[in-house]
Amino acid sequence: MKLVIQRVTNASVEVEGEITGQIDEGLMVLVGFGQTDTEKEVEYLARKLTKLRIFPDDEGRMNLSVKDIGGKLLLVPQFTLYGKTKKNRPSFHKA
Repeated sequence: MKLVIQRVTNASVEVEGEITGQIDEGLMVLVGFGQTDTEKEVEYLARKLTKLRIFPDDEGRMNLSVKDIGGKLLLVPQFTLYGKTKKNRPSFHKA
């Protein structure tokens, strides 16, 4: 499993002109699932995401988690995170 994590003040996902998900302050996470990923890994990374201290405290230090600030998560599936570009055409067979 691969994650790309971004702190956001707001974020949304739009599909064919319709907003399918949106959040205010929190984390927008692109999630790539691989063929060998297990439920155990999913559970571990879900716990890790909520505990990552990547938001600033009153002193500006990255000391708060998304849970601490009352933020939200926007998870966006992104199979291209497992893309291989060994040749001239990308391959996604491990996604």
